[in-house]
Amino acid sequence: MRFVLSLLLLCSFAAQFAKLLGAAELPGIPKFIDEMVAKHQFRRDELENLFDHAQHLPAVIEAISRPATIKPWLEYRAAFVNQKRIRLGLEFWNKYRHTLRRAEQKYGVPQEIIIAVIGVETIYGQNAGNFRVLDALTTLAFDYPRRADFFRGELENYLLLAREQQFNLLAIRGSYAGALGIPQFMPGSYRNYAVDFNGNRTIDLLREDQDAIGSVANYLQGYGWIRGGPVAVRAQVGDEICLGEIRTPRSLAEWAAAGVAPSVDFAPDKSARLIDFTVEEGKEFWLAFNNFEVITRYNNSDFYAMSVFQLAEEIKAARKASLPK
Repeated sequence: MRFVLSLLLLCSFAAQFAKLLGAAELPGIPKFIDEMVAKHQFRRDELENLFDHAQHLPAVIEAISRPATIKPWLEYRAAFVNQKRIRLGLEFWNKYRHTLRRAEQKYGVPQEIIIAVIGVETIYGQNAGNFRVLDALTTLAFDYPRRADFFRGELENYLLLAREQQFNLLAIRGSYAGALGIPQFMPGSYRNYAVDFNGNRTIDLLREDQDAIGSVANYLQGYGWIRGGPVAVRAQVGDEICLGEIRTPRSLAEWAAAGVAPSVDFAPDKSARLIDFTVEEGKEFWLAFNNFEVITRYNNSDFYAMSVFQLAEEIKAARKASLPK
């Protein structure tokens, strides 16, 4: 009986191992290779060899199918807005204060927002991910139908990026979604928004914090960040508002007529979206402006954008408190 059980366990392990190594057999890879050869003049034998070494990772499908935003807001927030990230964010600011100031001046994005994005994404470069990017993107491109087109595009960009940057495709590690480097850029964003911000004539988001700072600011500006514009403010909500319509952007004048009052005065024609978060006392309401929506272009989640904003505010307050009176 023990022999039979051992044999079954061995067969199960062998099946999982074969599945792990069988990325080259995923439907769609031969056609993808054809396209890369015809469109970008890659060598067929090199791509075939590359995908022979790519791994199909069921853990990637599992991870992307259970995003962190399914957690309650307070639990999600606590993972990103905490003393560790505030302390390390303040250290990051002190270390790169000249670079951050230059990025803000050039791109119009506040220094604390740049720091908070990097803090939320990788704890300032400490945790850039443990999945091999090639494996993650290959798995998602050919075994995640819901967003297959997007990830095939990112896999294409990753191959091009590796050729441009002379990456070792089998060595680079990142997130389960294929994001890489200190700011966790997807390959397409790396190619479109990464900048050489330390002047050494190379763009390196894997190792160079200064390039990450400039690139995050360039990314946010590229998606429409408004210099000097608000991100979000707390709001008081009257009983008469129709909660089913709160996510439609309206002018502040329209919100006022509906019984919504921002905690800070702005021009009545400024547009905002009303969002709510469940806290211990019940519902907490915020008015989210254009710059909040820009942060969601980094990660399409109100939880994410609010965590970035609140971490930025905490770091800014800590820096203010640390400066000489």
